[in-house]
Amino acid sequence: MSPSDVSVALVHGAWADGSSWAKVIGKLAADGIRVVAPPLPLTSFEDDVAALDRALERVPGPVVLAGHAYAGAVIAATQSDKVKALVYVAALAPDEGETVADVFYRFEPHPEAPKLAPDHHGPIYLPDTAYPAAFAQNATAEELAVLAAVQRPISAACITAAVPRPLWKDRPAWFLVAEQDRMIVRDNQRFMAARMQARMRSHAADHAPMVTAPAVVLEVLREAIIAVRAESAA
Repeated sequence: MSPSDVSVALVHGAWADGSSWAKVIGKLAADGIRVVAPPLPLTSFEDDVAALDRALERVPGPVVLAGHAYAGAVIAATQSDKVKALVYVAALAPDEGETVADVFYRFEPHPEAPKLAPDHHGPIYLPDTAYPAAFAQNATAEELAVLAAVQRPISAACITAAVPRPLWKDRPAWFLVAEQDRMIVRDNQRFMAARMQARMRSHAADHAPMVTAPAVVLEVLREAIIAVRAESAA
């Protein structure tokens, strides 16, 4: 199969949008791979899964589906049979019946992690100070400015819903552990990756490796693409 026969969908997490994948999108597109970065409304877990399913209807398969942070839960709940592999980038992977909050708070938080709470309208915003302190401490000043400017708040309804049987039980999965993550600590990521029996890769990256270590993210994605291409050709 040629590279154009596999599509890649890159899903952002909380307090981010699709632009967080910009460095990865450009490189994959240069390889001739179709890439989409569907937006999540972040209004409820159900809304986010529905938005992803609608986006995947428009993507030619087979698909490698990647999720960052909160989106790890969303990508595992899709109903699309186009998805042939999952890639977790410093992501959360609740098991059936668990919530995102269950796995997010399983381990002691990093000392630099922000305290999170809804504002008086209901959404949970990330304080601007948390971007350089915990979200992307390895980012440049320009990258931090963009991350803070485009942040999308998340609703508590996204993290308190019990998830269905996750797709990682039925599809091959890769997990990039960000060793310097201050939002989802390394030991939590390792626990989830091991429980999933994912192909675990590790790098000294912060919580936003697609911004601060895109070459490592690309390496994992390309590994998944090669595996999907080989499986489809068999």
